Amino acid sequence: MVFDLLLIALAITLDPLPLMAFVLVVASVRGVRTGLAFISGWMTCFVAVIVLVLTVTGGQPPDRRSPPSTANLAIKVAIGVSLVVYGIHRHRKAGHHDPSPTVTSAPNGRSSSFLTSRMDRGALWPAAGLAVLLQPWALVAAGAVTVVEADGSDPTTWLVLIAYCIVATATLLAAELYVVFKPASARHRLRELRSWMQGHAEQAIVYGSVVVGLLLAGKSAYALAH
Repeated sequence: MVFDLLLIALAITLDPLPLMAFVLVVASVRGVRTGLAFISGWMTCFVAVIVLVLTVTGGQPPDRRSPPSTANLAIKVAIGVSLVVYGIHRHRKAGHHDPSPTVTSAPNGRSSSFLTSRMDRGALWPAAGLAVLLQPWALVAAGAVTVVEADGSDPTTWLVLIAYCIVATATLLAAELYVVFKPASARHRLRELRSWMQGHAEQAIVYGSVVVGLLLAGKSAYALAH
């Protein structure tokens, strides 16, 4: 469970689209506060998913080779395969479209555009809403089925779950702290980073999806076979 969760958290934190959106958030009116609202909405999703899963399982992982355990592994294989297919699809599609994604190219793009326009006027709640919209939900789902294996009676498990939430939010936290302590240079540097990421985001999404998908599917398929 530990390896899978940290791998998924690393893939989430390196997803370029949320970070690109976050740069726009901290560049808006009351940037530090809207950045905190974005991070709050972002992390709330992880906490809510973990709480939901642990509530359903009672904090007890299913017995190995039991039907729930087998079903959980099968779901992880399906999610892993879906990530690989998604990555290949984006790679093929990139040759026919502009590879520079924007915030509004994410799912629910019209809603994202509405929320960003509200943030330009200093509103805080749209930042949290935008964080929810930009969650990489396939990876979040992979994290959820991995949390099924968590043993709530083991203190180490809680440390792993906390680490999962922190690692998945690490790039946003780093950007927020940068803006807090060096506001003058941070916004300029972050805009430069966003411009660079626009040219490389597609590659990062493709490689991230394929690598995580292969590892997740392969590891789960091996567990099913043995």
